[in-house]
Amino acid sequence: MEVFLLLCLLFSATVTAVYLNDPFTNLNFTPPIKSPNELLRHERSLADGEIPDYVLDNCPLIHLYSEERYFPGDIASFLPHFRLATGNNETLIDKPLKISDLKSKYKVSGEEYSSDSLYLDTTERFEEDPSWLLGTHPEYGTGLTRDASSILIAVDKGNGWVDAYWFYFYPFNLGPFIMGYGPWGNHIGDWEHSLVRFYKGQPQYIWMSAHGGGASYTYNCIEKKDRWKVTPDGKFDKTQVIKRPLLFSARGTHANYASVGQHAHDVPFFFSALSDFTDRGPLWDPSLRFYGFTYDGHAFHEKKGQNIGTSWLYFLGHWGNKKLKASDPRQKWCPVQWRYIDGPRGPAAKNLVRTALCERSKWWNFWHGCPVRRMIKRGQGLDAERNDLVGDNCGIALYRIRPKWLRSLLRLITWRGAFCFFMDYFTG
Repeated sequence: MEVFLLLCLLFSATVTAVYLNDPFTNLNFTPPIKSPNELLRHERSLADGEIPDYVLDNCPLIHLYSEERYFPGDIASFLPHFRLATGNNETLIDKPLKISDLKSKYKVSGEEYSSDSLYLDTTERFEEDPSWLLGTHPEYGTGLTRDASSILIAVDKGNGWVDAYWFYFYPFNLGPFIMGYGPWGNHIGDWEHSLVRFYKGQPQYIWMSAHGGGASYTYNCIEKKDRWKVTPDGKFDKTQVIKRPLLFSARGTHANYASVGQHAHDVPFFFSALSDFTDRGPLWDPSLRFYGFTYDGHAFHEKKGQNIGTSWLYFLGHWGNKKLKASDPRQKWCPVQWRYIDGPRGPAAKNLVRTALCERSKWWNFWHGCPVRRMIKRGQGLDAERNDLVGDNCGIALYRIRPKWLRSLLRLITWRGAFCFFMDYFTG
């Protein structure tokens, strides 16, 4: 009987949560969000190249992992270590690359190449961790990375909606270990990003990337940290203290999470063979040093006073080497994964015109759902924290089950299982 009542309660909570997680219900039927290339002039609220103060005021702060080896980097200082090559290892540009060398198409010896088939390729011994691969450690106290910059792309979604995409570039991605073996899935170049969605200048939602997917939250439920306000020229205004959202970057992979602890990913149910780890390590403030742009669905526009250009944003190729050949002594293989894989694609390949919060759906998400959580999903393990902002996932529903042996059995069956997944998905 208790189990039946529990299931009824969960069904009721699910129906209610689906209603509450509807953005238009939450915001009292606000005007629709549109793709930027569909907007009429009167529906726009951003001018080309305009970065509003509210975007900087709500830029996420990033806690890097305390034992992180690969820190944020700068794309301009990263590129000189590479040549531009095709997937067949044919060199298109052999000289050290500059930011102005990157563009959407190339014509070499009368033949045209689309950038989406190209790679940035280094012949340096990257496995020996040269200094350019390690990035820049944030300054203690300020969170400034003096030799590394984030990328901000503001996109007008019409009717008062504005999306602020913060891109975080790391020169190297160190993949996870599986049962002590690894790392697997390493790649040169690493692009992660978060999205803060505003309505009439007020933050409403936040999304954070992790391993080709990510998680969406209402902005109010995310942990905040008091900081001095940052001015448009990257200085602190010590007369104003504001609250900034706080995210946590995983060790090596730099996947973003909303809580501290162990986070299983990509492997379903109760298996934790693949896990990320986050903690309150060095604090990085991306708003102190960034390149700013707007995007209207057709073209990128640079923030005033900047001179990095926009041509590189149209480059759709890989920001790192092609996957090493199996014959390369540095390459190793384990089931479904290699030690060194292709470098990632850049910001323009991250679905900037999306109206949903999620960048894309993973293979198992055939219904293309993108739920918005109202409580932070708690990490697992010894580093995990408990506070009022953090939800205990579906474990909350099991606390009232009696007798204890039945509760233990249900915990065993449902922990990270289908029941937990669907409850967590629909209730947030």
